[in-house]
Amino acid sequence: MEQFLKIEKIGEGTYGVVYKAKDRVTGKTVALKKIRLDSETEGVPSTAIREISLLKELKHPNVVRLLDVVHSDKKLHLVFEFLMQDLKKFLDTTKYELSDLLIKSYLHQLLSGVAYCHAHLVLHRDLKPQNLLIDEKGYIKLADFGLARTFGLPVRTYTHEVVTLWYRAPEILLGSKFYSTAVDVWSLGCIFAEMLTRRALFPGDSEIDQLFRIFRTLGTPDEEVWPGVSQLPDYKSMFPRWEAQDIKDILPINDDLGKDLLQKLLVYDPNKRISARMALRHPYFNNVKLVPPPLYPDKENNAAAANGAVDDADTDANAEGDDADADADADAPSEN
Repeated sequence: MEQFLKIEKIGEGTYGVVYKAKDRVTGKTVALKKIRLDSETEGVPSTAIREISLLKELKHPNVVRLLDVVHSDKKLHLVFEFLMQDLKKFLDTTKYELSDLLIKSYLHQLLSGVAYCHAHLVLHRDLKPQNLLIDEKGYIKLADFGLARTFGLPVRTYTHEVVTLWYRAPEILLGSKFYSTAVDVWSLGCIFAEMLTRRALFPGDSEIDQLFRIFRTLGTPDEEVWPGVSQLPDYKSMFPRWEAQDIKDILPINDDLGKDLLQKLLVYDPNKRISARMALRHPYFNNVKLVPPPLYPDKENNAAAANGAVDDADTDANAEGDDADADADADAPSEN
């Protein structure tokens, strides 16, 4: 690890401690993540090395690049491109309302990144504003993609803080053992709503509270709206019965197209939930364009993504050309 000079610790995330560091060879600033392993004495499982190494092949302007995997001294370090701020901090600290065009641009970029990863059979499973990084140009990127698959769906963070359930899909909360790409789409629906209000849509403090908050808003699911739901391990026939509310009564969403898309993102049945690829074609995005966010509230956060990381990602993104990738890339917002 002599190649990297640690500058400062910038967080303790879901999987381990995160440092801002400088690559002594390239001179670039990077995010260095030391992965916490349950049994470091046994070293790093070869399956983890293989799976993480596959993530290095993900190249898209809306996915934070995994630059390198360093396996040494029975420890695992992941080297990522570095961006200055995450969406949660931005929502918590900005003094300005997010414009409809900025929200639309962010959602479109997130769907584009998710569609690209899904086309490569990679799920996130733990999307939340803390995992979404932004810069001053208007780009937003998905971070930690694929780590949940390798290291397990997190319950607690590195510091034993309980991981938020606010963006978890109902099929996960009800104990489904089989996830699909739809779990990430649900999370993006919750994040879309949060960008509109700057408040979490379903801020539950336990799994049952999380479920009931969803039920109170969208109605308690039954076999009619979600075939097979009663067979999920944690479904209870005695769940209270709530009727669905109108989204407009809950969120300040005056755009009928935006409302329609949100409802499609938050469909109970994962088999009927819109895919990221199809969502990109929704007419809500007809006038989408790249929009810079309001200035960050302090000088440090006015800095760009370190060392031109965004420009680098744009240059080498989309190297692979299957149809799904082409669709996602073609739908990326332009600066015009």
